[in-house]
Amino acid sequence: MPLSGLAAPLPSGGVPQPTGAVPPPGAAPSVALVASDLDRTLIYSAAALGLRMPDAEAPRLLCVEVYQGKPLSYVTEAAAGLLAELARAAVFVPTTTRTREQYGRIHLPGPPPKYAICANGGHLLVDGVSDPAWRAAVDRRLAADCAPLDEVRAHLLRTADPAWLLKERVAEDLFAYLVVERALLPDGWVKELGAWADERGWTVSLQGRKVYAVPRPLTKSAAMREVARRVGAGVTLAAGDSLLDADLLAAADLAWRPSHGELADTGWAAPGLVVVPEAGVAAGEELLRRFLAAARGA
Repeated sequence: MPLSGLAAPLPSGGVPQPTGAVPPPGAAPSVALVASDLDRTLIYSAAALGLRMPDAEAPRLLCVEVYQGKPLSYVTEAAAGLLAELARAAVFVPTTTRTREQYGRIHLPGPPPKYAICANGGHLLVDGVSDPAWRAAVDRRLAADCAPLDEVRAHLLRTADPAWLLKERVAEDLFAYLVVERALLPDGWVKELGAWADERGWTVSLQGRKVYAVPRPLTKSAAMREVARRVGAGVTLAAGDSLLDADLLAAADLAWRPSHGELADTGWAAPGLVVVPEAGVAAGEELLRRFLAAARGA
């Protein structure tokens, strides 16, 4: 799907300082909020590790997620130490499209984050519990501005071909997605679906083997702003790799993306965005270094 408002990619390297990030002499230090996507940004499945060196030189890995009794997601040992440091230097907020149940399988190093954002901003977790006032506000916005989920889901199933449709899922009664055989998708189908959805207040994106249909007001950035308000953050930092992270990166004071993922494939960029040269699990490690340096400079 084409993305509007693209800016020229910014050079990688260095950690830029946002305007006003350094407090005046005698003022209390600014609180930095770090809102980061998880999958293929900070944590990686075995298939997504992207290790480009001999096995004997590969970094030590720490499993951070088990699914159906099998290890699923990893960080490097160095990244594990950086995560623990980051929790002391900033308000770290995992920010994911995963459902609460899927997020609950992840056990990151360091203290459990007080805040987490799940379901693409549909749930704001406080000490592991969904904030009912936030969810009620989300539901009101969706009811006012978007076609109902049932209507969109019915259209997805009606227009999908069983020849390439593998699974259909609804996440947290908020959005829907299809798992497809991407090589068999008809040319133009996603574009046509996107045009249909846009008229009804929804967005469509193709990411890997998944076609997401998400209400336009359901964003990670809105939830990030709410956490920033609650903690009094003076600067917001973000990272992500997918099309569903674009609004989060555009809303942050400083943002980074790795050299892989849908945003890299489309060449997406925005003011305040830095592209790190690393890809795969090495990018997760580098993103944490950038977060830590920026948070300590806030």
